[in-house]
Amino acid sequence: MPPKAKKGGGVVIDGVDTTSMTREQLEVFCLRIKEENDREREERNFFQMERDKIRTFWEITKNELEEHRAKLRNKDRQIEEAAEKNEAELKFYRQKVKHLQYEHQNDLTEAEAEALVALKNAEDAHNEEERELLKDKKDLKQLGRDKDFAHQDQIKALKLEFSENVSQARTEFEEKAKVLENKYERKFNELKTELNTKHNMEIAEIEERKNTQITELTKHHDNVFSEMKNYYNDITLNNLALISALKDQMDTLRSQNQRLSRQVSDLTAQNKALQEPLEKALKDAAEYKRQLQNYEKDKISLLNTKAKLAQTKKELSDLIWANDALELRFGKLETEKNELQDRFVKAILEVQQKTGMKNILLQKRINTLTDLSEQREVVLGDLAVAAKKMPENKKLQQILASKNALISDLEYELARLSKAHDDVISSYEEKLLAYGIPIEELGFEPLRFRANGQGGISKGPAGLVTQNK
Repeated sequence: MPPKAKKGGGVVIDGVDTTSMTREQLEVFCLRIKEENDREREERNFFQMERDKIRTFWEITKNELEEHRAKLRNKDRQIEEAAEKNEAELKFYRQKVKHLQYEHQNDLTEAEAEALVALKNAEDAHNEEERELLKDKKDLKQLGRDKDFAHQDQIKALKLEFSENVSQARTEFEEKAKVLENKYERKFNELKTELNTKHNMEIAEIEERKNTQITELTKHHDNVFSEMKNYYNDITLNNLALISALKDQMDTLRSQNQRLSRQVSDLTAQNKALQEPLEKALKDAAEYKRQLQNYEKDKISLLNTKAKLAQTKKELSDLIWANDALELRFGKLETEKNELQDRFVKAILEVQQKTGMKNILLQKRINTLTDLSEQREVVLGDLAVAAKKMPENKKLQQILASKNALISDLEYELARLSKAHDDVISSYEEKLLAYGIPIEELGFEPLRFRANGQGGISKGPAGLVTQNK
């Protein structure tokens, strides 16, 4: 059955109100709803068949489960029988082990008895052997003591013999030492006498040589003294002659000195007379030299000044030419600036007009879509009431989802264009500031979109819409 209309107005279906729909349109809508109902019924029948199949499979599986459980019970019974059989075998083997342990115990007892007998026999043999060894040990000790006594007697005899030999050798050596001592004492006395005699003879010879040398030295000194006396007498005579000659020379030099003193006084007077003209001439020469140096400096300065003047004139002409060129360039740049400013203003106006038109169109489109979405929400509300009584319509949900996605895309596009518009305005303002043009000279205020949008447009994702400055 078709959805009921709300009170106070008709239901909107596919953008058309039911009050304005014709009978044919309503019949078409009813047929479509009926087809959907039939399709849902077919799907329900299909699911019922699937349910029956699943139930059949479940019955088959249940029977198989019972069979497997029966098999498990058989296996459990077989396991129990095997366990009983194993228990009987274990009992048999335990009994067998007991018999073996009894036999082993008997064998062990017999072995212990035999071992005790063998041990007793071995102990007796060992005791007998020990007694024999003790007897041998005692005999060996007695033999050792006898040998010790014999060795001690032999050592005593050797010591006595050695002491006798030592005393005899000491006596012989003492006698030999006395003989040698007497012999060498005698030789020492003889040698001492001989050396004393020889020493006295040498002293006498030395005394004789000394006296002879003294006599010779006395004669030599007398001769030398006489020679020295004659030498100094000659020197005295020569000095007296030299003194007389020097006195004569002194008189001559004194007369020459007086003559030279008179000449010096005359020359001093002449020098004093010539001193003043000399000083004046030296002063004039220094003044002339100073003037000559100043003249050279002035000459060099004049040449440098002329060169600088020529260079300055050249630089001045270059600067005048550069100034003219810069003035021409400035005029050209001023003209270009005015042209660019005019073009910029025109571009701003064109962009603003274009973006304004786009925004207006988008705003109208969004308003239309908003109204359409509200109408569809009403239809969806009615359909939701009807959907509680009929199976869910997947096609209707897909249509609604696509429409909602379209609305979201349009809102996103509007936000993106708004942000692009604001970015363009910001970039133009930065260019104006870069060229030194104040923003107030535009003559208008650029249109900006606020962060909350215009006309109910929500803010774009990730803050695409710029904040109004």
